[in-house]
Amino acid sequence: MSNDRAWVATRKGLFELRRRGREWAIERVSFLGDPVTMLLPPQADDRMLAALNLGHFGVKLHASGDAGASWQEVATPAFPPQPEGAEGVPWNLMQIWSLEAALGTVWAGTLPGGLFRSNDFGRSWSLVDALWSRPERAAWFGGGYDAPGIHSICPHPQRSGELLLGISCGGVWVTRDDGASWSLQAAGMRAAYMPPEGEGDPNIQDPHRIVRCAAQPDVLWCQHHNGIWRSTDNAASWQEIGNAPLASFGFAVAVHPRDAQRAWFVPAQADVRRIPVDGALVVNRSDDGGRTFSSARSGLPQRYCYDLVYRHGLDVADDGEHLLMGSTTGGLWASSDGGNDWQAVFPHLPPIYAVRFG
Repeated sequence: MSNDRAWVATRKGLFELRRRGREWAIERVSFLGDPVTMLLPPQADDRMLAALNLGHFGVKLHASGDAGASWQEVATPAFPPQPEGAEGVPWNLMQIWSLEAALGTVWAGTLPGGLFRSNDFGRSWSLVDALWSRPERAAWFGGGYDAPGIHSICPHPQRSGELLLGISCGGVWVTRDDGASWSLQAAGMRAAYMPPEGEGDPNIQDPHRIVRCAAQPDVLWCQHHNGIWRSTDNAASWQEIGNAPLASFGFAVAVHPRDAQRAWFVPAQADVRRIPVDGALVVNRSDDGGRTFSSARSGLPQRYCYDLVYRHGLDVADDGEHLLMGSTTGGLWASSDGGNDWQAVFPHLPPIYAVRFG
């Protein structure tokens, strides 16, 4: 990963950015006018993917072999025919919500809750049936969307075939045999939107976003609908972090690539008021595993701000110092000092779905 190139997926195109010193500039715009819901940034061979949601024309996927200079449409993940009488959400692709690559495999998480894999970088896809066929899937339900969806895909960097998923609302699922079998690992999470007897049900948890520390992969951070959770045993258990300032609600979380103690969050008011607390945009950071937090405000709007940062709207570069944050109202901010100070990069981009360094 580089800290001087980044891509911003928006409702009206994919923006490629280049940093020179502290300043960011737009190098290229692809798919101008089209909603780009997710991207896979360039791999070592400059191949990348971009997922589009074209409404009436459906979900499309495009691949580039030259880091975004040119694009070609490739296959789109497709569900098998829905069996007659099958209950639950329709077996139709609504959106590609997450894209990750590991050891030659590309993984795509979708609405409605399907995980797909490609071994040829998007030319063909296969549904991971072992997860899709789990009986627990019947109890999954949508959070912000009408259907459940896979938004977080966390490969284990040291164990081939191990993968962790975050599903809204379907909990945390782990495979250790390349998708052949799955286990539900959301023990310790709490869903306050359920009746008291169902709060601890791991299968209906709503982890808004899960990230894994690259250098210490047994440590994961989760921004949940009902707070912040952390695991230090590779998701065998989760511990609630209850002392975040302002609010523990939010969508985005990023973890330092080498220091598992450091993570960033963007707090917001919950549920019916999806806006920053008191109309002020703030980034919370913990440097000690969640025992304490600091709140960064420098360079961020502190009055009449209604920007919300979605699940994939916050990213940290591999140096752990450069961050980018994009909002639902098209604001983009950058930090070059680990999130202490921020500067507005572009205030009027289209609504931002995802920000990724590349």
